[in-house]
Amino acid sequence: MISVLSRHTTARIFTAVVTGVALLAGVAAASARAADDEVSGVVRVGGRSQKDVVVWLEGVTATPPPAQDVVLDQRNLQFLPHVLAVRAGTRVRMPNSDRVFHNVFSFHDGKRFDLGLYPVGTTKAVTFDRPGLSRIFCNIHPNMAAYVLAVDSAHVTVSDRDGRFAIAGVPPGTYTWHAWRPGNHTATGRMTVERGRPVEIGWP
Repeated sequence: MISVLSRHTTARIFTAVVTGVALLAGVAAASARAADDEVSGVVRVGGRSQKDVVVWLEGVTATPPPAQDVVLDQRNLQFLPHVLAVRAGTRVRMPNSDRVFHNVFSFHDGKRFDLGLYPVGTTKAVTFDRPGLSRIFCNIHPNMAAYVLAVDSAHVTVSDRDGRFAIAGVPPGTYTWHAWRPGNHTATGRMTVERGRPVEIGWP
């Protein structure tokens, strides 16, 4: 029995190593499979698939790929994607694909910056050089908001609109996992990854 820790509550996790299944007590968990050094599955919250959940692993010994630039776009007065997960040290390009000026900034915990006004067709960039959660806004359009979560791991992903996720380059083994979603605490536990075996993570 291994503890699943969060900033607000403490739960318990049971890991069935023989079958490769991690069962969360009292949690409607996500079903996932590991094949070809990939962990994939569906995140569920209260039994329903959940988008925009960041899932990342610690302790993966495979050599991670070098960090590459990623994009947080501004289109139709929205940030796309709404939730972006990156490895700490990644540069995030923020193009203005709208027909109006934007002023992207972040002043909460995490990376703090103010990019100033810039017009359509131009791009500015920010390097998220340390782990942390940054809340991103536009100083002109108050309804625009996004999250950038920088983690100390190259094995990180965000669930899609159907709650599906995949993390490549994960050989069989036992790892520490973390899962975060907007407005909720970070869940943490241990999982055993075996090819063709399911792994379960989620919230009640």
